[in-house]
Amino acid sequence: MIASCIGHTHIDVAWLWTVAQTREKTARSFATVLKLMDEYPNYHFMSSQPQLYYFLKERYPELYARLKERVKEKRWEPEGGMWLEADCNLTSGESLVRQFIHGKRFFREEFGVDNRILWLPDVFGYSGALPQIMKKSGIDYFMTTKLSWNQFNEVPFDTFEWRGIDGSEVLTHFITTLSIGQNVQNFFTTYNGMLHPDAIMGGWERYQNKDINNDILIAYGYGDGGGGPTRDMLETSKRMEKGVLGIPKVRQVFARQYFDELNERVKDSKRLPTWEGELYFEYHRGTYTSMARNKRGNRKTELGLMDLELLSVLAAPQLPYPAEALDSLWKNTLLNQFHDILPGTAIHEVYEQTKKEYDAMAETISALSADRMQVLAPQGEGITVFNTTGKTRNDIVVLENCTANALSDGKNTYPVQQTENGAVAFLPDLPPKGYKCFAPVEAGSFENPLHIDGSTITTPFYTVEFDGNGLITRLYDRKNDRETVQPGKYANLMRMYEDKPMHYDNWDIDCYYTEKFWDVTDVQRMEWTERGPVRATLEIERKVSRSVICQKIHFYTACPRIDFETTVDWKEHQHLLKAHFPMDVHTDEATFEIQFGNVTRKTHQNTSWDQARFESCGQKWIDVSEGHYGISLLNDCKYGHSVHNGEMALTLIKSGTEPNPVADQEMHVFTYALYPHAETWRSAETVAQAYFLNQPVRATAGGTAGEAYFLASVDAKNVILETVKQAEDGDGVIVRLYECENARTTTKLYWNRPIASVTECDLQENALTDVPVEGGTFKFTIKPYEIKTFRIR
Repeated sequence: MIASCIGHTHIDVAWLWTVAQTREKTARSFATVLKLMDEYPNYHFMSSQPQLYYFLKERYPELYARLKERVKEKRWEPEGGMWLEADCNLTSGESLVRQFIHGKRFFREEFGVDNRILWLPDVFGYSGALPQIMKKSGIDYFMTTKLSWNQFNEVPFDTFEWRGIDGSEVLTHFITTLSIGQNVQNFFTTYNGMLHPDAIMGGWERYQNKDINNDILIAYGYGDGGGGPTRDMLETSKRMEKGVLGIPKVRQVFARQYFDELNERVKDSKRLPTWEGELYFEYHRGTYTSMARNKRGNRKTELGLMDLELLSVLAAPQLPYPAEALDSLWKNTLLNQFHDILPGTAIHEVYEQTKKEYDAMAETISALSADRMQVLAPQGEGITVFNTTGKTRNDIVVLENCTANALSDGKNTYPVQQTENGAVAFLPDLPPKGYKCFAPVEAGSFENPLHIDGSTITTPFYTVEFDGNGLITRLYDRKNDRETVQPGKYANLMRMYEDKPMHYDNWDIDCYYTEKFWDVTDVQRMEWTERGPVRATLEIERKVSRSVICQKIHFYTACPRIDFETTVDWKEHQHLLKAHFPMDVHTDEATFEIQFGNVTRKTHQNTSWDQARFESCGQKWIDVSEGHYGISLLNDCKYGHSVHNGEMALTLIKSGTEPNPVADQEMHVFTYALYPHAETWRSAETVAQAYFLNQPVRATAGGTAGEAYFLASVDAKNVILETVKQAEDGDGVIVRLYECENARTTTKLYWNRPIASVTECDLQENALTDVPVEGGTFKFTIKPYEIKTFRIR
């Protein structure tokens, strides 16, 4: 029996509300540990977050120089993988990639070390996409302890191979340290190890894989407060290092040494277990929803940065690529993805700060993007529209200062409809990662295929009936001759639940929340405010308690989505708001988008594991489908979902009171969309529709009708071309794609510029293999849910 110990300091930046405070806390914490290292020269310490080192370097260079000396002496371990310990449910796939790019690069450049461990002791669940992202970022090992907090089910092992949705595997180890005096039957473990004989013995007894390994890892020190180890711990360690009968012998080693030795010990063992898929955390389910404004800021910033990168590549011959600005914007985005900031579980002052930061970043991104669109728009009197997604799209575009009643692409004419908030048009065949030009023209009147009769609307796609409470009582799919709403139920029913969890108010939603609720039916106003050749809009204003909910429900002539554009003035405490869609679809599972792919989760409650997933995280969409029909629910900034017996529910607002007593007491703006479809979500291209909702078509003045350009495209619908950016070292363009339907596919990428060479890379942009090029295309095979990265020169 051995206990491998590493002193660590884990500064929880969510409890500090300014960068200056965080810098001060980091400096005090690191100074304390460095002083202890002078007194105890044989002990090893680590801190995992490059962001904190950056703060120290920026403001306390002398202290930072002392720390660098300890690293050279191999007494301080800079290890951890990410820029900081980020949330792994809410962050996008590309953001997770950037966490590793910036995190590993900082430690490599500053200390000459290549991180191989993802160190996330205190994160609220782990996406099934993470193993592949880790492997392709050069990460071999993963450590956490948070899953021991599970409410209902115990993960049955502590050392195992974690297999992701694509089949990638990473050796994983859960810390099993107990608190002093804790009964070993209590499954809870801690990353705040006290390095005490009782805790060491408890950690060994609690460890579940003694048949393959006799060495457990202890991360000791006061973690959340950033206090780190104490003299008492080190003095106790001195005695336990000598060996105490009945207690595992303690040794001080780096985390990397522990994992390398563990790997050698278990890699060929037939008894090494495998856990497949996500590591769902049966706790803190409210973190998918708390502080909704912050989550919206994160989603819009993530996508805005990716759009800016594409536009900057397109405009690079005329405008310099804004590498320095993008680097700063990404690092600020990554900082705010910390696992208490983005989940909405920090103190109030944090969100006053992030509001300013998200607003400032949005302004910068908008200005830089506008400059590039103006450069790209050809000379002319037309309007150039930009499609930043990787799919050719037919979609709605909002036009500023357009008074014409039509747009022409030189061949066909498309109606323009004036609305209270500007003109809208539905434009077809917008090229991927590119733009198309249209001319404003005056045309005759257009036929309007949207027919409204009181509270019923008939579109080319649907017949929809509303009752006096503004609820959808019937949604008939005309294309598929299909009723979609469960008999006797209502779609788009908003329901407010009493939400008083037992612990951790802004973190948790408890399973009993459904026992007390109020349907939102108090309609103050309901009227059709738009009736045109592009769309019709039903506006509904409702009151619930002290809050007001306003919706604009958009029905389109040429788009099968139904968009629910929503504004909420929320004044409730400890209440949860959901939108319910009870769909008449026969299935026992639902599909949820995650980073670079999707997972299916059961919608029944057969087992305790199913019962625990009463609230689950999804990114831009979820779907329920039977054999030849289904319905997708899309969103532009929400993450919390529940699905039971065919009823999809999107969690809109959670207003806890601790540690932020005014969480979510503000205006909320968001859009979700219903997308019924034939066959499954794969055939219906739900993934593309979700991107279209989240990355609206952009427009700027200039251009001549018919002019069009695309930079890149892929000829397989299940391969998502997502990221186009300048390489981190400035040498060429990086293109990142992923497969979204669990289907091995051979496809071609078309590149509308001269190609000198193509190299496949890992996620750190290191070269793997050269790729043969034929003219402006290259062919590749992509595995199910695989992420591919290419450098094009």
